[in-house]
Amino acid sequence: MPPRRTSTKGFKRTDSLLSGQIRHASESRGFAQSRLLTQWAEIAGTATAAIAQPVEISYGRGGMGATLTLLTTGSNAPMLEMQKEQLRTKVNAVYGYNAIARVRITQTAASGFAEGKVAFGHQKPTIETAPPDPALRQKAAEATKPVSDDGLRDALARLGENILNKTKR
Repeated sequence: MPPRRTSTKGFKRTDSLLSGQIRHASESRGFAQSRLLTQWAEIAGTATAAIAQPVEISYGRGGMGATLTLLTTGSNAPMLEMQKEQLRTKVNAVYGYNAIARVRITQTAASGFAEGKVAFGHQKPTIETAPPDPALRQKAAEATKPVSDDGLRDALARLGENILNKTKR
């Protein structure tokens, strides 16, 4: 029986290439479970994830009773202070045992003091759309006149208008 040929043709999955680097980077900040960083919104809840993010886990001398440090803005710190025990419980549920003994809140901006703000999550870029050009709309409508089906003609006219508008920019 001939040896089985691989179907990947030399390609590897991204997680197999990056898992070691991600684990090393997260462990350097004390995160033994990278899931705490990647799925923070699921663990803490979307409302808490919108105002805070985990920065570091520091372990005591004995190795047990770690401290989770959360980054937030100054105005959200009192709200987060009241949720410390619930957050500790949720994070310990991820670890499966009482790994986190304390939750510490810091208001230091990760980007530096000059900016004075903390960026949480990614914002969707604003797309500036130009108003449709009536001449291009008319040109697309004329190109689709021979089509007898109304729905198909309208769809093709919209497609043509979109293509003409993109090539105009």
